[in-house]
Amino acid sequence: MTAVDFSQFVDELATLSGSAILPFFRTNLAAQDKNAGGAFDPVTEADKAAEAAMRHLIKRTFPAHGIVGEEYGSENGDAEYVWVLDPIDGTKSFICGLPMWGTLIGLTRNGIPCHGMMHQPFTGERFSGDGKRAIWRGATGKRSLRTRDCSGLSEATLMTTSPLLMSEENRERFRRVEGQARLSRYGGDCYSYCMLAAGFVDVVVETNLKPYDIVAIIPIIEGAGGIVTTWDGKPAQDGGSVVASGSRAVHEATLALLNA
Repeated sequence: MTAVDFSQFVDELATLSGSAILPFFRTNLAAQDKNAGGAFDPVTEADKAAEAAMRHLIKRTFPAHGIVGEEYGSENGDAEYVWVLDPIDGTKSFICGLPMWGTLIGLTRNGIPCHGMMHQPFTGERFSGDGKRAIWRGATGKRSLRTRDCSGLSEATLMTTSPLLMSEENRERFRRVEGQARLSRYGGDCYSYCMLAAGFVDVVVETNLKPYDIVAIIPIIEGAGGIVTTWDGKPAQDGGSVVASGSRAVHEATLALLNA
């Protein structure tokens, strides 16, 4: 199976999941709390329908492949190829009617991310990458993605979904970075990473990520020339506390402040 074949199949998964999700967007959709008693962690019927549809197509097309998904867990997770799915990354934005969400479709080979897509069916955008190149497709056509060559944090735009999602200790570490950045913005979830790949954001700092939050993102950012690691500089495909940067200078400065 070639990379081109996988790209075509990822497009099929994106189209399928988008068809399952869009009828629910900006409707009176109820959300359940997956973390009762803790921080609000919503899940909707749109999340479940989209992941179920993608799992069905993957198992029918590639029965030997594994699947890891946010809603339905892991199947055959030690396979050579494993699909890593987040049907709606940004469910809180979704239930608020905001378009800052997307479907994350990642593929690993022997545990290493090798292909990823973020599909935003409402805006009609697809951000994809294989670690060597990254592409945006939308209503006006398609173009290659390239990160911005930002010289340092003093010139950088920083994003995180919300500092309130961080522990008090990690929030203080994040504030050190925020204090040096030119501009700081909150919100965005997966969309923030795609704007980094497109050259509009310079660094994204997050905590408490799961593999399905980041696996699809890594090949997009690396394909656009960026860097993704954990806060201690290690590979990020297992999630945790993650930094994504468009340039080496920004990445090194961010890690230094987080670990000061």
